[in-house]
Amino acid sequence: MPNFSPYRYFSKKEWANLRFNTPMTLTQAEIEELQGVNEKLSVEEITTIYLPLTRLLNLYVNSSQMLHAVTDTFFGNTTRKVPYVIGVAGSVAVGKSTTARIIQALLSRWPNTPSVEIITTDGFLYPNEVLNAKGIMDKKGFPESYNTKELIKVLSRIKAGHPRVKAPVYSHLYYDIIPGQYTVIKQPDIVIVEGINVLQTPKQEAHSHSVYVSDFFDISIYVDADDRDIYEWYVERFKTLRKTAFANPESYFHRYANLTDEEASMIATDIWNRINKINLDQNIAPTRNRANIILEKGADHSISSVRLRKI
Repeated sequence: MPNFSPYRYFSKKEWANLRFNTPMTLTQAEIEELQGVNEKLSVEEITTIYLPLTRLLNLYVNSSQMLHAVTDTFFGNTTRKVPYVIGVAGSVAVGKSTTARIIQALLSRWPNTPSVEIITTDGFLYPNEVLNAKGIMDKKGFPESYNTKELIKVLSRIKAGHPRVKAPVYSHLYYDIIPGQYTVIKQPDIVIVEGINVLQTPKQEAHSHSVYVSDFFDISIYVDADDRDIYEWYVERFKTLRKTAFANPESYFHRYANLTDEEASMIATDIWNRINKINLDQNIAPTRNRANIILEKGADHSISSVRLRKI
């Protein structure tokens, strides 16, 4: 029976065979630094999933750079190439930030892409003061909680080749934007834009944007998993954070530091059901099939298969 899916499916073994001779450039210590809370990254997963993935991405970047050179030849001048932009999307707690960090670490070791920067869309959340004034503090992470206009402005400047582009900074400790602090993007070879909302399209309203965030992506990746597994990871991460980030007296969530396991599970479940699950169902998961690459995770948090959009 013909396969009319827009994606090619690869099992973990099939995908691993596409590594070819791509060398492992990360040490065990570096891999451990890259993993997120409650994630156990292994050399095996880097080898079987991320080395083939970054080999493919590097080939795409190489082709983009060659196209730039051909265009310069056509016009008879020399211009600086603009950054290749990779979007990474997925639910809260699914591990998209870890995926972005691994891709950054591996791609930065390729000879043609030494400079790779990450922009997280957290920096484009409205400040808590604004969210409270709008009455949407409980919808932090929903599309309406982001200053999408500012994010599009920043991506426009990056893609236009501006030498210095400032992006606002978000603090997970204070759970808020840090006034006056910025990350400066200085014409890197690659920019990874990571966030739950990066593949979302504006709702069809009179004043919706005519430009989408994803319009600036050269390629996009969606980190996927079963909702029940993501929920379990979210609760376990919340419980772990009691002894780490929440233990800091300056943390916005310090009030949760001394909760029992049962209390922590109840509060995390409530937050998941009231906020994150609704956001996932209504806004995030529907964008999955807009991605070029889908990384599918199993219950153990490791990637079990890969889907690659057909060209």
